[in-house]
Amino acid sequence: MRNLGGAATLALASLVAGAGQARAQDLAEYDYENLSFRGVGAHVGYNWADKVEGTAAIGFRVDLGYLGPGVRIVPTLNYWSSDLQRGELEELAAQITALPSLVEAGVVVTADDLGGIEWSDLAFGLDAQYVWTTPSALLAYLGVGFGLHSLNGQGESINGTFVEDLLDSFAAGISPVAGAEYLLEERLRIYGEARWNLLSDLNFGGFAIGAQFMFHDRDPGVVGSVPPAPAGRPAAAR
Repeated sequence: MRNLGGAATLALASLVAGAGQARAQDLAEYDYENLSFRGVGAHVGYNWADKVEGTAAIGFRVDLGYLGPGVRIVPTLNYWSSDLQRGELEELAAQITALPSLVEAGVVVTADDLGGIEWSDLAFGLDAQYVWTTPSALLAYLGVGFGLHSLNGQGESINGTFVEDLLDSFAAGISPVAGAEYLLEERLRIYGEARWNLLSDLNFGGFAIGAQFMFHDRDPGVVGSVPPAPAGRPAAAR
């Protein structure tokens, strides 16, 4: 019985050690030294937000390649500008009217008094995307982005006032993203993606389509089998 117990203990220890070694080998495949400047892209899209009117957006991205199997790193830069929704203007007017100095003076500020107020966002982000091939000759990806947003408010009635200061801020955000890419030519991809941005005082989602020029032919870090290439074109996993 002792021999059997000793053998079981030895087998268990060997299994744990083997699993640990395999995990260490897997983790060793992920290294920032694998990253390289592989391509640049530009896109246009449309955003829907909870405080501003729907608006067009533009953006850029840089493909830094794969940190490890399937995990691609993509810095992004995005910009949009839009008008505050009527409900937000009315809420802002009510907050201003509630200021003690205005209450004492009997002054009432309305949304019409504020006029149009524009809010814009310039955001720098960094995506971690899990990329895989599909049978339809597309690359698909899911990921999450972390960004720093520079929000700026402006309007004739608020420029140079404390209201403008309230709308001007820096905010961190997180953004789930999903998209797909197709290799149109040897080094030209088209892509489409959906993204939802979560900030402390603003949430907005949108869809974008764009094109990316690649400096390298292949994607060595893509997960999945390489689908057959269309006639006259390289495979999608390139």
